[in-house]
Amino acid sequence: MSIFDGLPIPKDKSFLREELSRIDESWAAARFDSLPHVVHILTSKDREGEVQVLKEQSDIIEEVVDEVVHAYHSGFNKAIQNYSQILRLFSESAQSIGELKVDLAQSKKLLGAHNKQLHQLWYRSVTLRHIISLLDQIEGIAKVPARIEKLIAEKQFYAAVQLHVQSSLMLEREGLQAVGALQDVRSELTKLRGAFFYKVLEDLHSHLYNKGEYSSDVSSILESDDAIPTSTAVTTSMNYSHSLSRRTRLLKGDGDGVYRPSSVDGGSSFDGHNEDGTLDMHDDAAPNGYTPTMKANGGDARIFSRQIPVWLSDSTPDEFVEAMRKSDAPLHVKYLQTLVECLSMLGKVAAAGAIICQRLRTTIHDIITTKIKAQTGRANGPRPGLGHSVSHTTGLHYLKGQLEHQLAKQKRQNGVSSGALLAVSPVSHVMSPSGTAQISARELLDSILDTVVRIFENHVIVGELLESKSLQQVNLNTPKTLAADVSWNNDSDACNDTGGFTIGFSLNVLQSECQQLICEILRATPEATSADAAVQTARLASKTPSKDKRDGSEDGLTFAFRFTDASASVPNQGTDLTRQGWRRGANVLQEGYGTGAVLPEQGIYLAASVYRPVVQFTDKVASMLPQKFSQLGNDGLLAFTENFVKDHFLPTMFVDYRKSVQQAISSPAAFRPRANAAASYTPSIEKGRPVLQGLLAIDCLAKEVLGWAQAMPKFAGELINYVQTFLERTYERCRTSYMEAVLEKQSYMLIGRHDVDNLLRLDPASACLPNSLDERALETNDFDAESNGVEMELSDILLNLRPIKQENLIRDDNKLILLASLSDSLEYVADSIERLGKSSSKAYNHEEENGLHHARTNSLPPKDLASFAEEYRKLAIDCLKVLRIEMQLETIFHLQEMTKREYLDDQDAEEPDDFVISLTSQITRRDEEMTPFVADVKRNYIFGGICPIAANLSIKALAEMTSINLFGVQQICRNSIALEQALAAISSIDSEVVQTRLDRVRTYYELLNMPFEALLAFIQEHDYLFSVAEYGNLLKVFVPGREIPDDAQDRVSEILLR
Repeated sequence: MSIFDGLPIPKDKSFLREELSRIDESWAAARFDSLPHVVHILTSKDREGEVQVLKEQSDIIEEVVDEVVHAYHSGFNKAIQNYSQILRLFSESAQSIGELKVDLAQSKKLLGAHNKQLHQLWYRSVTLRHIISLLDQIEGIAKVPARIEKLIAEKQFYAAVQLHVQSSLMLEREGLQAVGALQDVRSELTKLRGAFFYKVLEDLHSHLYNKGEYSSDVSSILESDDAIPTSTAVTTSMNYSHSLSRRTRLLKGDGDGVYRPSSVDGGSSFDGHNEDGTLDMHDDAAPNGYTPTMKANGGDARIFSRQIPVWLSDSTPDEFVEAMRKSDAPLHVKYLQTLVECLSMLGKVAAAGAIICQRLRTTIHDIITTKIKAQTGRANGPRPGLGHSVSHTTGLHYLKGQLEHQLAKQKRQNGVSSGALLAVSPVSHVMSPSGTAQISARELLDSILDTVVRIFENHVIVGELLESKSLQQVNLNTPKTLAADVSWNNDSDACNDTGGFTIGFSLNVLQSECQQLICEILRATPEATSADAAVQTARLASKTPSKDKRDGSEDGLTFAFRFTDASASVPNQGTDLTRQGWRRGANVLQEGYGTGAVLPEQGIYLAASVYRPVVQFTDKVASMLPQKFSQLGNDGLLAFTENFVKDHFLPTMFVDYRKSVQQAISSPAAFRPRANAAASYTPSIEKGRPVLQGLLAIDCLAKEVLGWAQAMPKFAGELINYVQTFLERTYERCRTSYMEAVLEKQSYMLIGRHDVDNLLRLDPASACLPNSLDERALETNDFDAESNGVEMELSDILLNLRPIKQENLIRDDNKLILLASLSDSLEYVADSIERLGKSSSKAYNHEEENGLHHARTNSLPPKDLASFAEEYRKLAIDCLKVLRIEMQLETIFHLQEMTKREYLDDQDAEEPDDFVISLTSQITRRDEEMTPFVADVKRNYIFGGICPIAANLSIKALAEMTSINLFGVQQICRNSIALEQALAAISSIDSEVVQTRLDRVRTYYELLNMPFEALLAFIQEHDYLFSVAEYGNLLKVFVPGREIPDDAQDRVSEILLR
């Protein structure tokens, strides 16, 4: 940028600007050095030209200077004229000041001559202003009672108490105390104070129990739980160490964290007094002209939380109003804070606390009763589509009848007497863990305890506010303006405490009423809960809080209960209806809540539905309690319920279910196979699986007890121990029935042998047993080397037991059917126990994970029910093993007659031997009788051992024969055919396997009809088909008409050993 750019050159001479830009700026330096320019000209070749350039530049600069002077000429003239005017004005001002000094000196002389007269006039003016101010104040105070009544009617309580306090202070000021006309105003204000106190207290009482205009409903409570504003707790201006609960600290937050109540000594800048001492009242709306509203769901409460609440719209702005405007607390919390602030300003904190204490119990009782009646009304309301109301009792009887009808129908399909199973459980169907009575009791208690929790939330807020105000009154110095006798703040109600109302007292009473409700539901008497309950209640009612104990220790009282039926007479119902302080009759005279109209039944077994709502109630209460009251949450309703369950419910349940178990397993029909069983086996219990009635009843009882365990996870250990005890007794009874059937029988003794047991385990047929871990297909190839080896070894052991005696066999088919049914029933119970064990373990482990949240009593971890399932399953396997061995022994018993018979018939017989006919008929009969009681795969295991043992015995029997003819061979073949037909008729047995095995027997005996050379050729082609000993036996037996060389044995051995 050039130094000549700012020169005022006109547009018509813009060329001068261009010419100036060509001139070197060194010519405009502050210290110009001409020597370089002179040297440049003298050394230049064209000196005249250089001089001419300098002249042209000089002319341009002169022309520019002329233009600049011309442009600024008028400005220079105007500046000179202005300067002349300034000089003239200064001269005139100096002359005027001189004249003013002379006038001031003359005025000073005149004022000094009338000093006393001026002082008297000033004093008179001050007195008149004071009188006018007093008259204005008197006129304003005279209207105060009417204005207060108007504000009270409009529920502008804080504005009314502000006006009352400020008016009372004004009446005590100097100059107004002697005004007789204000005595009536003083009297009216005193009366208004009492009436105003009860108005505020009634409104506070309504909002304490969520019945007020600004009370939070259920939806707003749930929303506030999910979105609680995080701000600093509202505290008073006094520095005291009062701890607030977590929930209250969150709910009572405001913007800056501090507010002070309206100052009564005028020390606050927002106390509503002007500097001249007059009242500054406002009858118009809030300063911002906005009245906040709140929707029913509480959705707009946080949107307009920064606006002045509607009940403070007529209040004089002060620190409390500002704190309410900045607070993020819900609307109902702000309103409770306002009401407590009003009580504090009226000096009625102690009186309010005392009245709240007096009305607490009756109010809670009425609320619970009203809620129960409302639920009863809903239950008794008209059914949709019927057009007429049905009584609740009738509806319950109808429901119970439908349930029993469905249950009876199901049991009839199952072939079990419905009356027998209904009588197994010690409780009715509606009182079972999933019954309608349990559901109704749980829903009722959930609803009532939720209402109590919301009420207690308000009590926590109000209790902490009242305590903070009482501490403030203790520490607050009395203002100098109140040193005189102030009538509104100097009566007996102005105590330094809360009148006995504390969070601990409120919690004790609330839990006491809830406990009373639970006692009514459970039909409990006072003796069954606490012997010294009346003493504790009396001590709690008469306890006077000590001002020296501000650490909360006075609230750490033992939880006391109230019993209004302590003196009620017990109806004479017999000793069997009264046990350990419990009355099970329906006519219990007491001051109750009317729960009988809502619950189908009442009694001790409803403790299961009571437990979980009480635990949830305790969790919610514990989250609201301040730190100083935290111990109360552990010693209240939950402790009573747990002690009740541990000391009364569990022992009663154990006794009742033990009797039911004993009745179920000792009944004559408990282990009697079903008479009218279905034609075929079905695996579904609903479709008629023939489980023994005793075991089916035990399974139902075990499921029921574990249902109680799921309802009360803390006591799952004890309840599972009960189930284990019941299962152990049942197992002993099953073992007894098993032993009655197999005692001193050869099959039972055989399965106890170690070698036989190992062979049975290795037998491929054992893959179908319940505990088998073998995943092989059930249809195994019986001709592989391993299968043949095991079968042959086991067959040899059994065949070595010959002769089999009849008294060593189970000849009673009913016992065999019992073993079959017992095996299937034991397997069913084992599977059920295993499933129940897994579910109960999950519930127990989940409770253990959450066990740190509550103080738990010692409850041993439940023993794994899988061990009991294994024991049941092992006994079921033993039953199947006995049946398999028994059928094999029966086969040996009948077929051993082959060795005693001479097969030298002279004619062809048309029928099999008698012992074969007896065996086949027995097989058919037992299969038909066992078919409904065991699955096909188990029947295959039971009867599948007959064919191998029969084939092996038939072949080995030849070694014991001395002679046999053609008709004898045909007879033996006919016997094998009859046995094959009998076994093939069993649907669970593979007929092809049976045919293959018995074809081998027929082939073996038909070799006796071949000449030796033909036999030798057969052996060469089928050396693997029979063993060396079996081929040798073919040569040893005498067959009429067959010639055997002397070296026949050597020739056969040579072929087989080749």
